[in-house]
Amino acid sequence: MSSKQQAFKALPSTDQLLQAPELASAIERVGHDELKRVAKEILDAHRQQISAADTPTPAQLDEKQVFDKVCHQVNDILESKDSSTLVSVFNLTGTVVHTNLGRAKLPIEAVNAISMVAARASNLEFDLTTGKRGDRDSHLEQMICDITGAEAATVVNNNAAAVVLVLNTLAQQKEVLISRGELVEIGGAFRIPDVMRSANAVLKEVGTTNRTHLRDFADALGPDTGAVMKVHTSNYEIQGFTHSVPEAELSALCTEHEVPYVSDLGSGTLVDLAQYGLPHEPTVQETLSFGADLVTFSGDKLLGGPQAGIIVGKKALVDRVKRNPLKRAFRVDKMTLAGLVEVIRLYKDPRRLHTRLPILRDLTRPVQEVDSQALRLLPYIKQALSSSAVVTIEECKSQIGSGALPLDLLESRALVIRPSNEVAGKDGFVTGLSERFRSLSVPVVGRIHDGALIFDLRCLQPNEENEFIGQLGQLSN
Repeated sequence: MSSKQQAFKALPSTDQLLQAPELASAIERVGHDELKRVAKEILDAHRQQISAADTPTPAQLDEKQVFDKVCHQVNDILESKDSSTLVSVFNLTGTVVHTNLGRAKLPIEAVNAISMVAARASNLEFDLTTGKRGDRDSHLEQMICDITGAEAATVVNNNAAAVVLVLNTLAQQKEVLISRGELVEIGGAFRIPDVMRSANAVLKEVGTTNRTHLRDFADALGPDTGAVMKVHTSNYEIQGFTHSVPEAELSALCTEHEVPYVSDLGSGTLVDLAQYGLPHEPTVQETLSFGADLVTFSGDKLLGGPQAGIIVGKKALVDRVKRNPLKRAFRVDKMTLAGLVEVIRLYKDPRRLHTRLPILRDLTRPVQEVDSQALRLLPYIKQALSSSAVVTIEECKSQIGSGALPLDLLESRALVIRPSNEVAGKDGFVTGLSERFRSLSVPVVGRIHDGALIFDLRCLQPNEENEFIGQLGQLSN
């Protein structure tokens, strides 16, 4: 028998693998058919390797070694395929509301509510009193109205959808007046003009980039006007020789001409952030008090909830929005609704809000607390990296993120990791080290700047420290 024949003979059959005790747990996890498919792929790859090789390796001639090796390969592939690609991470980037990292963290009350409705049937659209079909907005509409002062409210799957739905309802094939300086672009090259086109509305710019006056809107109003829109420029600021129309004046003009006035707040907030020592951001309540007929804002940014777009304002207009056929396409699911209800409920207790809502807890965290945490973590990071790196605690600035208050930064502290003098290829070292931290059981995501790996600790809560420290030993594996 030739060496190649011996190598082929040493390979186990698919049936042997399916009956192997070593793969019993894998069958329980993924099922018989999936294991069989993977096993056949691996065995075919071995056969191709044997056919192409001049001389089989000793391992290929030892049936026990080959069997164990194939079992390990099957397990490894199944584990990699079976593991979720969506995992929890430690956000140490210094951006609190990070779009790429899932935006706002949810409070435990919201997490529990989501778990409950996900696991069981619920009265999502069922009126328990009448025994008839209900309205999913009924679970949170009154709470939103109580907090904001709006007459009515509805919820869709994000703020972009809210804007599309409002414009499609009020201004389909009609003009929407907007200041030229408010034609914003948000993440992913998503632009207000594109949103308007998708809503079948006609954009009509008024004023100039830096200065728009009430007369600009007055001159542009006409029989083809469907709405006047103001977009809060939450992700940039125009400074210097500027002028924008006060909202109360714009609202009065729209009322005079019987044209709906719509305000898109973008990130949106239901509390005055200034009370926590943070920069002021226009609230939904303020915007309604200035006379906006409809206000749209996000649920997963400064509000601190799951991804959603919220529309509040006059009942007659909200009712029109609800009747739009697109509303069904944009509606939220039961889990989003359950989480959002619990987040909104927290706003009914404003005194404790900053301790119970994760987004506010991170934004208001005292820098002294972050500094103390850095001192506690410093020796563990040094030990994990041994002599290959120099680790220091340094002052840094966190940003709120997701387009909210772009020019306002929060004082924070960071662990800054630089390669030691003995390390060659220092740029590659920092990149590689960042990759190693991202490959931990709970990936650690920081930022690289000026030849250093920076971990801003603002978003690392004290109750997460043990988990963070416990996995650092994996860096040396």
